[in-house]
Amino acid sequence: MPGSSIGRMWSAVTETAGTEQALEQTRNFRWGAVPADRRAFRARALTADPPLGRLAKFTGVFHGFGMNTIFRPQDFAVTPTELPVQPDPNATPPNIDDNILEINLTEETLSFSKPLGSVPNRGMVQGDMFLNGVPYLQTINDVNDPADPIGIHLEPGVWLSVPDTTVPAEPASFVRMASIPHGTTIEAQGTSITVPSGPLFQPVDITPTLLSNGQKIRFTSQDVTNPGTFRLPQDLSPFVTAGTITQDILDNPNLLLEQRAKAQNIVSTDVIMIDTDPAAPLFGGGTDNIAFLLGDANATSPNANATRMSAIFWIETVSEQVTVPACKAGHSVVVRGSDAAGDPVASFFVTSESTTTTDTLLEVTYTQIQYVQTVLLIFNGLAWPHVSVATLVPNDPVPVTLPAPPAP
Repeated sequence: MPGSSIGRMWSAVTETAGTEQALEQTRNFRWGAVPADRRAFRARALTADPPLGRLAKFTGVFHGFGMNTIFRPQDFAVTPTELPVQPDPNATPPNIDDNILEINLTEETLSFSKPLGSVPNRGMVQGDMFLNGVPYLQTINDVNDPADPIGIHLEPGVWLSVPDTTVPAEPASFVRMASIPHGTTIEAQGTSITVPSGPLFQPVDITPTLLSNGQKIRFTSQDVTNPGTFRLPQDLSPFVTAGTITQDILDNPNLLLEQRAKAQNIVSTDVIMIDTDPAAPLFGGGTDNIAFLLGDANATSPNANATRMSAIFWIETVSEQVTVPACKAGHSVVVRGSDAAGDPVASFFVTSESTTTTDTLLEVTYTQIQYVQTVLLIFNGLAWPHVSVATLVPNDPVPVTLPAPPAP
């Protein structure tokens, strides 16, 4: 979105994003199988680690922006949410007070540690198999007011690369394991593909559905023009004007991802699709919640039971041109990438092989991560989609070389 106020709104927080590597305690840790004969083990050359596959691009620190939507349960009689405008209970359509729709513009840092190495899984019916994986730490701030960021999410986890197996008969897959401080853990598994182009985004709907019959129930809080409803923030007019939260975007948050991708030259995309209830032939995984979220032992009256998570990660190779100023041979300069698609903007650490006296155009590429995630929260007889989207680019300048011109 060229010149959009999204970049201006978010630029205030880009300088303060955390850049610490995830889970620093893994820095000197390397997984290995405990051998029967340690002396013989040390004498043998180390075998290659299991392949990471598409997870190999999960390296370093990524930073960017997105949007989060969540219908929060509300016991209006006991713990009502304080709102600037008290919704009219006699409005048509009615304002329902059992939930609050919270909408967050977000600033995110996603940090990856070094790969785990060879993780042995001992088998009884198939025999041993070996995994590899990448630990990560995700932190997300609400930046509806860029001058006052508020932390709303912290997630340590591990991405795993799982080889194909015979028992069970399953293809190679990827797994995301995560812990969320609200009291939920997830294990989601899925497959991946690569396409020689940019991503294809399908619409995602935040509208809740009745558990009894699957009927969609649209709430007044989903109308961006209504300031007197159970929503945070209630007045969305500044965001509508800025183009950051519009009716179209609230109806389909994937538009934020699509608008950016359309403004870029994406030459290839690795797509990882995961689900806590994956399609056959995959099985396994799921969510687990603390007692408060379940409400009772059988989760018949939950406070907010997270029952399912699905996500799509698009790992994209973006190509663009940057202008490198004149510099001496062997010297380096940091160059800001194109802002044609808005924030976030990648940067590049360019080292010149020869002395240049004028600006030089250089074709560069970098890895960009886009994702959409939907968590289904169950309370008060409905399934409430909790949808998050984001676009992330390398936080540190990407090393590239400005080659010397060909000899005459």
